Amino acid sequence: MALPVRTNLRHVFRFIHQVNSPRRSLCAGAAPENRDPPGGGRVFSGIQPTGVPHLGNYLGALENWVALQKQYPSVLYSIVDLHSITQPQDPAQLRSNILDMAASLLACGIDPERAILFQQSKVSEHAELSWILGCLTSMPRLRHLPQWKMKSKQKNEGSVGLYTYPVLQAADILIYKSTHVPVGEDQVQHLELAQDLARIFNHHYGDGDLFPEPRALLSSTRKVKSLRDPSAKMSKSDPQKMATITITDPPDDIALKIRRAVTDFTSEVTFDPETRPGVSNLVTIHAAMAMISVEEAVSQARGLDTGAYKKLVTEAVIQRLTPIREEIERLRSDRAHLEGVLARGSHRARELAAPVLREVRQRVGFS
Repeated sequence: MALPVRTNLRHVFRFIHQVNSPRRSLCAGAAPENRDPPGGGRVFSGIQPTGVPHLGNYLGALENWVALQKQYPSVLYSIVDLHSITQPQDPAQLRSNILDMAASLLACGIDPERAILFQQSKVSEHAELSWILGCLTSMPRLRHLPQWKMKSKQKNEGSVGLYTYPVLQAADILIYKSTHVPVGEDQVQHLELAQDLARIFNHHYGDGDLFPEPRALLSSTRKVKSLRDPSAKMSKSDPQKMATITITDPPDDIALKIRRAVTDFTSEVTFDPETRPGVSNLVTIHAAMAMISVEEAVSQARGLDTGAYKKLVTEAVIQRLTPIREEIERLRSDRAHLEGVLARGSHRARELAAPVLREVRQRVGFS
């Protein structure tokens, strides 16, 4: 039962401290994996405009996004440019990257008639709710989130925006009363923060539960590894150009990158990620791009050495990515269309976000 606003403040802040405690078990309150049957609820997810997506983005997130827009009645996908400026950005390049990402999402199969595709910074409700939720979040809780620890250690410091961006992530989700969020395993703790903040706000400001606690939709797709270092994820920021396949790579570049992919000294193709990570990464890519099981991919490789198998993988990747690359090139040439899609999406997103923020403002006491 929600507390009335005038309830004892010591009790409220004790509740906030308990929920914000960094020692809280990762399993406590963790979102179950898609137990609800498809067909109800609202899905939200976001992607930073940091250039054209790579193969790992496509298989790990975007392919799933396309499927989700057919399964849920309300789906929102945001190009999260507010998050992107936690790292220095060239303004002209950022504007270009936003449109490139819009083109990439549309080419991969995001349908703006089924899903609301929009630019985060055009919906100011995200930022205002983030401030309100930030005032309910403890500093120790943010300090213990894994991405802050990793990124601040790399730079020996970090901006306030980098420190608090998980709160903005929570606002992104809650401003639409989202019920489901597709996430990777490395983002589960950030989703738990959104769940906790939904509980804190509902508990603190009473009069019924405004925010549902969003649940995780964990993708079953295996992570795609770097072609040059199969112990690491494929990444846009990898300094080795041969490590990452982008979805706009031409066939010759794809063939070269796969040909130079790290394997081992055993010629037979098997799937054993622990002892043969390089070959297993190629099997994962082949199975995903050919839309077959890992077992079927290994079966198709029977009798081939790893060199010959790389050609089979190359064919599967080129076949899937060629129409996507061609569609991105077509969409890039029509800037007005891309801007129109994002403008319409932002308008639809604000129609959903504005009444929620009005209710938040009323409960907090701003109006």
